[in-house]
This record gives sequence, structure tokens and C-alpha cells, in this order.
Amino acid sequence: MREAFAVWLRVAALSFGGPAGQIAVMHRVLVEEKRWVSEERFLHALNYCMLLPGPEAQQLATYIGWLMHRTPGGIMAGGLFILPGVIAIMALSIIYAAFGAVSAVAALFFGLKAAVLAIVLQAVVRIGGRALKNRILQGMALLAFVAIYFFDVPFPIIVVAAGLIGGVGGALQLRTFAAGGGHGSAKSDALVDSLVGDELPPHARPSVASTLRVAIVWLALWLLPVAVLLVWLGDTSVFSLIAVFFSKMAMVTFGGAYAVLAYVAQQAVETYHWLAPHEMLDGLGMAETTPGPLIMVLQFVGFMAAYRAPGTLPPMLAGALGGLLATWVTFTPCFLWIFLGAPFIERMRGNKVLAGALTAITAAVVGVILNLAIWFAIHTLFHATIPVSGFGLSFEWPVLSSVNPAALLLAAAAALAIFRFKAGMLQTLAACAAAGLLLNVVT
Repeated sequence: MREAFAVWLRVAALSFGGPAGQIAVMHRVLVEEKRWVSEERFLHALNYCMLLPGPEAQQLATYIGWLMHRTPGGIMAGGLFILPGVIAIMALSIIYAAFGAVSAVAALFFGLKAAVLAIVLQAVVRIGGRALKNRILQGMALLAFVAIYFFDVPFPIIVVAAGLIGGVGGALQLRTFAAGGGHGSAKSDALVDSLVGDELPPHARPSVASTLRVAIVWLALWLLPVAVLLVWLGDTSVFSLIAVFFSKMAMVTFGGAYAVLAYVAQQAVETYHWLAPHEMLDGLGMAETTPGPLIMVLQFVGFMAAYRAPGTLPPMLAGALGGLLATWVTFTPCFLWIFLGAPFIERMRGNKVLAGALTAITAAVVGVILNLAIWFAIHTLFHATIPVSGFGLSFEWPVLSSVNPAALLLAAAAALAIFRFKAGMLQTLAACAAAGLLLNVVT
């Protein structure tokens, strides 16, 4: 456990670059360097985590920590994975709330948004390149994009439909669904010698008693604080709204961080009016520049929601409590999904129905990420949009005359740096932030 603590702390400190980068770091450290788990074990765990709501990278860390050192190991691995991000986002949220209106700070985040747009586009290309291996999967991704962007179909419906199609295809052993794309950068030569080995560990044998115990403990940790807030403050308090909203989100947001953000942005901006669209992008810029999962942006959302409706509390204190509450109800269910489901998933290694469902869901997720990229692009590059509705359609169309030339130039430069010159994420973010500051001085 002492060595594992140091390793998980190292993984957390290096967890930049979104889920693709984070999973690649875990693969390199846990499979190639330490040889704690085999290649097959690692990918099987990743497949399960991709099917869950919430951030797959943090859940993968929790799964492997649990596999090695039971529940304490899972809590340690999953907790350390998010701790640096919690501290960093809290500090940045306080600075943003206090100085966000200052021109230099606004210019800094203006530059970050352009870089974030390029990074999200890169995620579409990377995940799509690995997941969409044939025309059927490409068609599923396209249909998912059309459904969610033009017709506002809820993401859970898309996931369930894709999973059913893939599961049937896997059961029929169709080659189309035989192998899915993942986020990892795994080598083809499997490392068969590992600390855990291929046998089923004792704590991975599920029983009725252990399943009930896990469900009761983690459901209480998750839902009791929500119930207390509802009884104490009522259902109109901002803290009750944060607790209920992010608890719902934890159950329905499938597909990893990028898919989660599409749902949260729509609800937080358009339904609850906690943030403006550009502030949501500012929050994503924070999450991109700090270690930990991108979903840590939800802490920023909770902070700003409570900061603007503090009640009798000082605004900064209310914001801090709102941010921590959003983090708690977002990540506590992640431990529930792993500790409850992992013992059963360990017994299902090699199941073709599960593999087929994963393949189809991953294809649908690519379409959802493309939807997020377009949403970000519209709100980054244009000052105004018009709603389009009718005949089942429901989407936003940018007012072309409202384009922001500086934002367009910075986004194009960031895309060129990432796609043409293979610049790193941090270098691109730093360069765009500096360009935003320079533009502020010049203009």
C-alpha cells in the first residue's frame, strides 16, 4: 500500500490531457513499468468504466486500486486521482470570482477558450480514429450526432439504443462489433506476467451479503447529504439544487468527460442560469490546465452557482461549499459503481455481448463529442446565436455577422499548432493564454 500510494500520487500529478492522456499514463505506469496488472486485465477494466456514467479515467484508477488492495486501495487510488484537481480548481474559482471582471484575467481566459476548442476537436479526431473502424460504426456516430445536435435527443436514450444494437451484434458474433475502440494507447504485445495475475482474487467473488453491504454504505454516503439539505434548506435553496442536479447528472451522463460537459453546459447555462456560455468555457479552460479529470469543471459550476446566490453566507464561503458539494455528489457515485459492479465484471471477462455493447456505445460517444465541439465553437467564435425549432428540430444557429475575428484567429492558430506541428496541450494553452493577454494590451 505504501508503494501504491506513491505511484497513485505520481499518476495524479501527471494526469493532464483529458481521459486519453490520463489513461495512457496509467497504462504506461501500471502495465508497462510496474506490471501490476496485465494488458488484458487493464483493457477489460477500461471497457467497463467506459460503459459507466461519469469520468472513466478516475473510475479506472478506482477499479485497479480495488483489484490490487480491495476497497481501501480503490478509495486511495480514486481519491488521489481527483485531489490535485480539487485543490487547483478551488483556487482558480476563487481568483475567477474575485478578479474575473479584470481585463487581464478576462483576456487570459479568452485565450484559453481558443485553445480548448482545438483540444476538443483533437479529442474527436483521436477517439473517432480508434473507435470508428468500419462504415457501420461511422454511421452510428453520425446518427448519434444528428440526434443529439439537431433533434435534442437525450444522451441516455442514445447510449441505451447503441448498447442494445452492439450487444445483439456481439451475441450474434458479427465482426462489425467484435472489437471496439478505447482511449488507451496500449501496445499489441500483451504483458502476461503481472502482480495481480489472471486468476480471480478472493474479494472479486461477489456475494449477496457483500453486494448489499456495498450498496447500503455508498448510497448512504451519496444520498444522505442530499436528503439532509432538502429537509434543512428546502428544495429552492441553491445548495439543494446543486445536490439534486449533480446527483441526477451522476446517473445519466455516460460517455466520459466530454459527453458529460455537453449535458451540464446545457442545464447550467440554459435551465438554471448559473453561468453564461463563455463562463462555462472559462471553467473548462481551468480544468484543461490542471491535473485530474476534466469533469472537475463541475466544481467550478457549483462554486459560481452558490457564489451568486449565497443566502446568509459570505459569497466566497458559499461558493467554496457549493463547489465541494458538487464534487462530492459527482464522485461518490463513481466509487459506488466500481465497488458494486467490479466483482461481477471480473467474472465476465471475454463476454462477447459486453464487448459488442462497448463498441457500439463508443461509436455513439464520438458523435456526442462532435456535438460538444460544435457547441463550443459556436459560443467561442460568435457573439450571438438564433434558436431554430420546428418539425422536430431544436438547435442553435450562429449569427455569422457576429463572428469574433480575434477568437477565430487564435482558434485557428491553436488547431494548427496541435494538428500540424503536434504541439503539446500545455504548450498550446500557455501560448494562447499569452496571446490573449497580448491582444488585451494592444487593443
